Amino acid sequence: MWFLYQLAMAAGLGLAAPVLLARRGRHYLETLPARLGRLPEARGVRPLWLHAASVGETAVASTFARALPADLDLLVTTVTPTGQAAAKKLFLPLASERRSVVVTYLPFDLGPLVSGFLDRYSPRALALLESELWPLVLRSCRRRGIPVAVLNARVSDRSFVRMRRAGRPCRRTLLDPVSRFAVQSPQDEDRLLRLGAAVEKVIQTGNLKFDSPEPAPVAGLEQALRGLAADRPILVVGSTMPGEEGIVLDAFERLERDAMLVLAPRHPERFDEVWSEIEERSLPALRRSRMESAGIGAPAPVRVVLLDSLGELASIYRLAAAAFIGGSLVPTGGHNPIEAALFGVPVIVGPSMENFRRMADDFEAAGALTVVGDGEALTSAWRRLLDRTGEAADQGRRGRAIVDRNRGAVKRSVELLGELVDLG
Repeated sequence: MWFLYQLAMAAGLGLAAPVLLARRGRHYLETLPARLGRLPEARGVRPLWLHAASVGETAVASTFARALPADLDLLVTTVTPTGQAAAKKLFLPLASERRSVVVTYLPFDLGPLVSGFLDRYSPRALALLESELWPLVLRSCRRRGIPVAVLNARVSDRSFVRMRRAGRPCRRTLLDPVSRFAVQSPQDEDRLLRLGAAVEKVIQTGNLKFDSPEPAPVAGLEQALRGLAADRPILVVGSTMPGEEGIVLDAFERLERDAMLVLAPRHPERFDEVWSEIEERSLPALRRSRMESAGIGAPAPVRVVLLDSLGELASIYRLAAAAFIGGSLVPTGGHNPIEAALFGVPVIVGPSMENFRRMADDFEAAGALTVVGDGEALTSAWRRLLDRTGEAADQGRRGRAIVDRNRGAVKRSVELLGELVDLG
């Protein structure tokens, strides 16, 4: 079975490589050396290994890491260049005379590569964020006696259906090597148990994202955006996916209100594509990457700012009169509303929130979320929130209250991990 899995993995990588190279170019190439075994030198002794797939999960992992003992060495892995950049930005500052931090890419899930990785770093435990399960990594950790915990574990609608279809032997391959699942909600707990996870391994700890601190302001950027807005309300649209920017821009052009739009696509490789779409509409616009600290040289008045940068969106939400969370007007499952809710900003989403269904339902039930079915409804929601500022403020306060009420997952998750391995 394992030989066939590795054969299929190797064949899949060979077939996918030309496609990834064509789409992502140098961004894909830069991941290959580490993923194929050219790894940074080990530092420290028996580090805790944290793995996060996306930029968002990397941010969550850093929130968790800050609650760990200050002398615990850390090994951090990601699979994408954007995740790697975020990990270096968030984790390398945690290094000190008492703590070493290594940030690198996860090796491809092939026996020799995984074994070489474990030989080099000898982690004391592996903490995976949310749902990133690699069969050979899990099997190798189990055979070496390395405890594995899945933190902030969730089972989306799509993942639940796929796992059920996969069959019991496949599910056991993924679930049995895991020592603990620290799940976000009762629904996630129920789904894992129905998929076959042992009841003693599944612990509800809550969502780590609720413990995220308010991000610090980005030096100069917020002042520049306020200057560009010139007392106009700012509408922030974050983490948009392919096909969604056109809907958002149409909605904005229908708004008939004097406002400025800040648009942040989810994936950096799409920045140029989205900029071309903005330019085609002849909207007075500016790219963040070309913006002087005070907006000098910008067309006046700017109506759209493309946030073509990494790690700045979370901070920019504090400027918003309203925030729309992308990935939800197209069928990709949505993104979480917490980053905007942290600042008491009224949040709007589309109907596709399968990846965060429980959270979206809780926010909507509390009157802290506006759900729109299409672009025209988005225009109407913007108009309502801009015209009824008291109602918008109330919605924002309810969202912030939900965040405050759900804090504590980091402490519970650290305690859970401490039961599996010595963190001292």
